[in-house]
Amino acid sequence: MIATKVIAKIAQDNSGVTTDISVILTDEGVLESVTDYVLSLHLNGTSLSTINKYIQSIILLVEFMDANNGMFDNPEEMFSVFVRRLYSGTVGENGLDPSGLYWIPATTGTVARHISHLTNFTSWVSDKGLGKPLNTLRTATRHEERIQYAAWFRRNQNDFLGHIKDKSINATVKRARSIKGRTPLAKTEDDAIAFPTSKFEDFYLNGLGGAKDPRVALRDKLILLLAHGAGFRRSEALLLWVTDVFEAPYDPDRAIVRIYNEVEGVAPEGWRTRRGIKTRKAYLQEKYARSPRQEMQSTQHLGWKSKVVDHKDGYLEAYFFPQEFARVFMSLWRQYLIYRASVECHHPYAFISFDSRYLGNPYTYNAFNQSYAAGLRRIGLEPNKAEGLDPHGHRHNYGRRLTDARVDPLIRKKCLHHKSLDSQLVYTLPSSSKVSQALSQASQQLQLGSDTAKTAASFDWKSLAEHGFDDIDPNSNFTGKKPRLGKR
Repeated sequence: MIATKVIAKIAQDNSGVTTDISVILTDEGVLESVTDYVLSLHLNGTSLSTINKYIQSIILLVEFMDANNGMFDNPEEMFSVFVRRLYSGTVGENGLDPSGLYWIPATTGTVARHISHLTNFTSWVSDKGLGKPLNTLRTATRHEERIQYAAWFRRNQNDFLGHIKDKSINATVKRARSIKGRTPLAKTEDDAIAFPTSKFEDFYLNGLGGAKDPRVALRDKLILLLAHGAGFRRSEALLLWVTDVFEAPYDPDRAIVRIYNEVEGVAPEGWRTRRGIKTRKAYLQEKYARSPRQEMQSTQHLGWKSKVVDHKDGYLEAYFFPQEFARVFMSLWRQYLIYRASVECHHPYAFISFDSRYLGNPYTYNAFNQSYAAGLRRIGLEPNKAEGLDPHGHRHNYGRRLTDARVDPLIRKKCLHHKSLDSQLVYTLPSSSKVSQALSQASQQLQLGSDTAKTAASFDWKSLAEHGFDDIDPNSNFTGKKPRLGKR
């Protein structure tokens, strides 16, 4: 391995403030062009997960160029072979790989992502004027120079992962693809596989509730209620602060739960700096010398996916469904706070570790996943995302319940904190189990020889066409004003 990703603290001025970012370290040192590019992505608000994917793509190119040094005279051929090896892998039929890369074949979608990332990166390097030519590809050059050559080649010769411009014809009229990704398989919307409702009570009471440490049981049950009862993502639930659960004014036994964006959200209790800044990011820095978890690179990192908030103060509010979950949450919360208050914590996060090694530290994403899996095993189940036995399956269960209860789509959008109505289509499509059930019923009717039997109304062609399937019947055999096959 000649290139690897490491976390570095970057100081850009004399202020004493550093930025934690991912950089690429090779046997020749840090690739400075990549570091500058990552800093630009970070400044533009690109998520850490996306930045890490860019890093991965660049590492692949650096390693391929190093493993094949001296193999190619033609740069276009080199880049073409690079893309082919992403698809095919580098291990021969005999199980050997003289290049030492040992890549396994990537999916079409993954290769397309690598192509996009490398195109964007080399465009940036080229626009900054950092690209430079080399005399020959066979010359042993530094990794940084190879990166700069890739950018130079893209600008001055051919777009090695995109379009080659025909100089004799206007670029807007004719563009020929030189190296391109394969066309991926057409994909349908995900099934939104939900946690099985029939297993929720057992999992709540005996799974997570079966933990030996009552503090752990209370903590994990509260997180489960936020996911199953209010549709929050894991990372959102773990961002809850102790200051952000309130008694409902109309019923003190009901909880009002608000989860704030830690960068833009307003600090609690009217706090502000001497200069009037009142964001949670400033609050964390001044009170606890901490960064927001969505900006951290360590295991403390928590993502923030929601693009909308429920209030100008920057928070997502929990809409429990059924609303009795709000009572259950408040009851457990009051008990949990007693345990939370007995542990010294230098942070505002509600959910903490009770492991003696990390006592009082903010609860991490990975630690919750392990505790969740242990809870499933207590009731004889194994984690299985394909069956909904996964923390995110509870959000899907919440969305399915709202849909099955015929809650208005605009209300569902609000409850799920979706930016677009299209985001909830995943919950309106028939699940695989419902499709199987409908076909089983149809098979029984066919065996009985019924001429009048019909499948469930939810599977009629009109409904399907209204939910993104208007292209499956172009000849109007089932849909349209005069369907030829829709009636008998």
